[in-house]
Amino acid sequence: MPPRPVEEIAEAAARVFIAKGYREAGISDVSTALGMSHGAVYTYAKSKEALLYLALLRLARPDSLAGLEIPVAMPTAKDVVTAIDTGNELDGFTGLIEALGGRRRDVPVAQEFGVIIDELYGFIEQNRALLALIERCARDLPELAQFYFVRRRRAAFEKLGDYLRRRIRSGALRGVPDVPAAVRFITETVAWFAWHRVGDPDSAMLDDDACRRTVRHLLLTAFLADPGAVQTSK
Repeated sequence: MPPRPVEEIAEAAARVFIAKGYREAGISDVSTALGMSHGAVYTYAKSKEALLYLALLRLARPDSLAGLEIPVAMPTAKDVVTAIDTGNELDGFTGLIEALGGRRRDVPVAQEFGVIIDELYGFIEQNRALLALIERCARDLPELAQFYFVRRRRAAFEKLGDYLRRRIRSGALRGVPDVPAAVRFITETVAWFAWHRVGDPDSAMLDDDACRRTVRHLLLTAFLADPGAVQTSK
């Protein structure tokens, strides 16, 4: 049998780890998914940890697979985290960075907040397989959980909370009973439509663009001090 592309091995490993989690998944599960023998998988990855490393790289840094030495050696915990560490917690969120740096007076808050919502939606939509893999496996891998939940996700929550507080104080956004709860409301609403909806049999058929536009419209309407501005935002 000719060699299989390493991307194919990594994709199968990702599907298995997402379905079963790290602790419950085994190399035999990956070999079954690929229709290969258990031993053949070892010609691509020397351990289950190496398969997870391959899966993370495939979803976070696909171009890096071409430079790997095969079979992939057992990675350290730091290697596993490095596979998904592509920068700081606000990479890809230019709108939020600019807003925290000081909103330009000529940018309406409806447009500013709309960009933040769009960037969050786009990030989750584009990375939903990677996010599913990380969240499924982090419960079994403390280093991965520390990096993802504490160093990245909670830090991003804090930044979004800072933004809400500033705009609420300025009167541009409505006051809320609790800012941390409002941050979770925004992120979980976006995450459900951009990610979890895909696995829901009653919602998977909804049009992607319609969901994106509806979520944006409803969040702007809920938070803007002047909901009428939603109609003029882009």
